[in-house]
Amino acid sequence: MLIDSNQIVSMSEANQNFSKVVRQAEENGCVVIFKNNNPKFVLVDIDSMKISLPSSDERLDRAAKKEISRAKWL
Repeated sequence: MLIDSNQIVSMSEANQNFSKVVRQAEENGCVVIFKNNNPKFVLVDIDSMKISLPSSDERLDRAAKKEISRAKWL
């Protein structure tokens, strides 16, 4: 998995400056949070994924499974 260096944030920075990390995710689409020098979490801007919300007759879990299968990077 290739990670842009602008998308890497340490766990301590994410903990201390969460709003800054959120702004980074908004700008870049996502941020990878490293813990002990290893990628551990991904903070994703939903708007960048273009996820469609379920319609009233579609169950939420079915919609979530559809979006997860669509996201090849997961």
